[in-house]
Amino acid sequence: MSDHIQAEQMGAIQLIRINRPEKKNALTSDMYIRLAEAINAAQANPKIRVSVITGAGDSFSAGNDLGDLAARGGSKPALLAASKPPFQQFVEALMAADKPVIAAVNGLAVGIGVTMLLHCDLVYAADTARFTLPFVNLGIVPEAGSTLLMPRMMGRVRANELLLFGEAFNPQTALEYGLINRIFPAAELMPNVMRLAEKLAAKAPGALRASKQLLRKHTPELHAVLREESNVIGERVKSTELKEALQAFAEKRPADFSSFE
Repeated sequence: MSDHIQAEQMGAIQLIRINRPEKKNALTSDMYIRLAEAINAAQANPKIRVSVITGAGDSFSAGNDLGDLAARGGSKPALLAASKPPFQQFVEALMAADKPVIAAVNGLAVGIGVTMLLHCDLVYAADTARFTLPFVNLGIVPEAGSTLLMPRMMGRVRANELLLFGEAFNPQTALEYGLINRIFPAAELMPNVMRLAEKLAAKAPGALRASKQLLRKHTPELHAVLREESNVIGERVKSTELKEALQAFAEKRPADFSSFE
């Protein structure tokens, strides 16, 4: 398994760490595949009852690796590069997980670093965490079923505000909007998350799996939304808006959409 994704079994808990701190844990195609493999491995291992996902350094995940995308000119993004792209493999692994998955947001969370939280069962954040959903700012559209799940979770107008403006928000807002369960001081995040994971791992495993299945009544509709989002993203990756956003990123300047219609 890639060193950028580290999976460690600690008793009945699997700790999955996104380990690319020098790039704020931005995700590449290979990292998506490794994350999916780690989640699927936990599901197949009867000794593992709970998975915990966190990030190394001061970030949870800065989302897709835009530098890699810009270097390829936006012509073949990872999420569209195969019949079942790495991004999709990761999201589907989260959606299919019967055992509880907990996210420990230790810092910066951008794009998929936020939308993956919608597919985790419990989410805890450090008081230093910062969240951003910059899809429109990049000339693309939201992904991972967020256009369905976020309005249901927090209401349409709140979801609109976060997804259309794409501005950063703090853990208190995330808590108020129902995106996370609880906020901990940064130094206390992982000890508390592991304590809660151990508490969950001690529960009746069959009852946990059955409860998760009952709670996921939106799954068929969610798959349809995922397909629709992917189709629109497929159109958007060919747009001049994305080209301008990637060029602006490479040049370390704000994107200029003033001449676009």
